[in-house]
Amino acid sequence: MQTYRVHAYNTAQESENKIHDDTVAKRFGFTGGLVPGVDVYAYMTQPPVARWGRAWLERGTAECRFGRPVYDGKFADVVPSADGDGMTLQVTSDGLDCATGRADFPAAEAPPSLSAFPHRAPPAQRPPASATSLPVGAFLGMTPVRYDEELAAKYLRDLRETLPLYDAEKLVHPGLILRMGNWVLSANVTLGPWIHVGSQVRHFATGSVGDTIEGRAQVVANYAHKGHKFVELDVLVLANGHKPLARIRHTAIYLPRQVAEAA
Repeated sequence: MQTYRVHAYNTAQESENKIHDDTVAKRFGFTGGLVPGVDVYAYMTQPPVARWGRAWLERGTAECRFGRPVYDGKFADVVPSADGDGMTLQVTSDGLDCATGRADFPAAEAPPSLSAFPHRAPPAQRPPASATSLPVGAFLGMTPVRYDEELAAKYLRDLRETLPLYDAEKLVHPGLILRMGNWVLSANVTLGPWIHVGSQVRHFATGSVGDTIEGRAQVVANYAHKGHKFVELDVLVLANGHKPLARIRHTAIYLPRQVAEAA
C-alpha cells in the first residue's frame, strides 16, 4: 500500500456554508477556507479502491474523523497502513495530522428496508438549524441529484482523482455518496458556518453515471458538547429512488461555539 498524495482543492468556495470562505474562516481562527470533509474523505478512499477495486464500492466499509483542516492549494497525503484484514488511514497536510479513519472489506450485508427511510420532501422554507428543527426521530429528505456525464467529469476533475475505474466503468464516486449526508441536512434547515466532523459508511452497491442520487435520513442525536451543537444523522443513499447504495452515520457541528459566541 502506497501513500496517496493529492493537491487539495476547495470545491465549496461558493457554498452556502461560509466555513469554506477564506474571509469567514479566518474570522473563526482558521488559516483560510476549509476543504470540505466529504472531499477529504474522497481522497481517503483512493487506497482501499486501489487495493480492493470495484468490490469495495459494492460492500466495503469506511470511517473517517476530521481533526484539523486541509486547506486549498496544499498537498494532502493519505497514508494507509495494514491493520488485520483492513487498513487504517491517516491524512496529513503541511506536516500536521488532519484526519484519521479506516477501511475494511467485510462480508456483504443486506441493506435496510426502504420502509425504515420513508420519502420526505424538503420544506419549502427551511427553518434555522436547532434542537427544535432537528429533533431526534425526525425524517429528512432532499431533491434527488442526477449524476450525469457533466457532473461526473467535473467531480472527478475537482478531486484530482487518479484511479481510472470511475471514468472507465462510469461509476458514482464514494465521495459523492458521502456528500448526500451534507446535502440532506442542508436541504432541511438553514445553517451558518458549520463543520462535518466524521462519518461511518457501509456500501451496498455501486451507482452509475446517469442515476439520480438522494439521501433519506433520520435524526438520531442532537446534543451540545464543549460549546458546540452537534447533530447525527442515519442516512440511506439511494439510486433512482429504490436502489440502496450506502448507509451513513453522519456527524456534524451545526452550530460551532465560535459562531454562537460571535452572534
